[in-house]
Amino acid sequence: MKSDVVKKGVERAPHRSLFKAMGYTDTEIQRPLIGIANSVNAIIPGHVHLDKIVDAVKAGVYMGGGTPIEFGVIGVCDGIAMNHEGMKYSLASRELIADSIEVMATAHAFDALVLVPNCDKIVPGMLMAAARLDLPAIVVSGGPMLAGKHPEKADPIDLITVFESVGAVLSGEMTEKQLSQVEDAACPTCGSCAGMFTANSMNCLTEAVGMGLPGNGTIPAVMSARIRLAKEAGMQILRLLENNIRPSDIMTDQAFKNALTVDMALGCSTNTVLHLPAMAREANVFIDLDMINEVSRATPHLCSLSPGGQHHLEDLNRAGGVTAVMKELSGAGLIHTDCLTVSGNTVQENLNAVRNLDDTVIRTPDNPYHKEGGLAVLFGNLAPEGCVVKQSAVLDEMLCHEGPARVFDSEEDAGQAIMGGKIKKGDVVVIRYEGPRGGPGMREMLTPTSAIAGMKLDAHVALLTDGRFSGGTRGAAIGHISPEAMQKGPIAVVQEGDRIAIDIPAKTITLKVPDSEIEKRLSKWSPPEPKITHGYIARYARSVSSASEGAVVK
Repeated sequence: MKSDVVKKGVERAPHRSLFKAMGYTDTEIQRPLIGIANSVNAIIPGHVHLDKIVDAVKAGVYMGGGTPIEFGVIGVCDGIAMNHEGMKYSLASRELIADSIEVMATAHAFDALVLVPNCDKIVPGMLMAAARLDLPAIVVSGGPMLAGKHPEKADPIDLITVFESVGAVLSGEMTEKQLSQVEDAACPTCGSCAGMFTANSMNCLTEAVGMGLPGNGTIPAVMSARIRLAKEAGMQILRLLENNIRPSDIMTDQAFKNALTVDMALGCSTNTVLHLPAMAREANVFIDLDMINEVSRATPHLCSLSPGGQHHLEDLNRAGGVTAVMKELSGAGLIHTDCLTVSGNTVQENLNAVRNLDDTVIRTPDNPYHKEGGLAVLFGNLAPEGCVVKQSAVLDEMLCHEGPARVFDSEEDAGQAIMGGKIKKGDVVVIRYEGPRGGPGMREMLTPTSAIAGMKLDAHVALLTDGRFSGGTRGAAIGHISPEAMQKGPIAVVQEGDRIAIDIPAKTITLKVPDSEIEKRLSKWSPPEPKITHGYIARYARSVSSASEGAVVK
């Protein structure tokens, strides 16, 4: 066992003495040492209960014959970090999470890992570490929260309802008292936010890529089944260790194609376009934006989940969860069923006893919500390296749009203009210098996109940025424009009033300015001063790659 280097032999007596200082017995020291990466904290609703999940994992590890050793991992709540300087640190935290797990697992010679995340950047950060370390590993997340109920209509609501209600108040569609009632009702339990936003997208894709047990993506946080799943994960890690099943056996090229296919069928967050390539890179698998379009064209969109639809994760769970979606896709020949998973079984073996329990939640491939998948990558002279849109959440009338550019050099300036009523029907809002380097940190733009939706402008206004969006964003919101403005991308020289044409079905985005004029403007461009010049985020900005490469630190 790898842990022998810290516990076996006469020369390791000092090491054993330190273990005994913490109360470990000789019997516990002799067993496999299972590291448990616990991202519990009291600032993320999706993580506030992870101490209970980890207790269950520990019980499972003990039942399986191992010794659980817990260590802490940071986590950012994107909702609380939204729309202020804190959001610059969210995406960048993904790299810190991966690095810190590498440090802890290597320094203490753990034999295997159980990774316990739940929210946006913590899930991919842990999976990047798992691929990099290639120790036997399994993920068990904290699960989604239940949807709230609208105080007046009894319709299901979630956090995005609150964001969009702010825009409704500003436009006179709602009173502040009504907003307060929505605020109180939208997030009724612990767990990752109830729609198919980034956290739940990544938890479902963890299951699809084979690194989480069936149910990992959808069992609600408050259900006892989540505790049982954690115990099973704790026991299963010992079986993975015994059989030497590692992430490199699971996170293969075909497994990532399965994850992309499930991504498109579910209508996942645009942030998966950052995280899947970053995870794949650690696993020595290559994913590019052309591949995402290729998979999207071949995959029907089967689930209409918030923010693009009315269903929530609890509905998907009741209908059979991720495995039921994969069963439908498998029947259409779209899943590689021979891929190995952390259950110890192949995908096919996991699907044998599964069926779709509600075809109004999980539609069949011959009756999809859309013929193509949830995401699309657009290319053109405004985005030579590509940009991303959640096409399943775009109104039909906005799939093709042309309008004048309204240009802003920060999210704050754009937000003030939108909420101040300065954006008109037909406009194309352009927010730049918000990319991985320029932001720095590539902030999410949920506040301005939600304001547009809440003010009933989502059928008339598009928003483009070299930043990114929350998984909760809906509408013609096109992000990750690459190269970003800070890398001298064409978005840096868009001028107020320039015409911009968007054609999502054709996968194109065009700045309707002659190439010679764009080149002339770029020749005169010089980068602005960095917004942050010290600390971690300044170091991150100096070494981070383009969003088209997953915004990884090189």
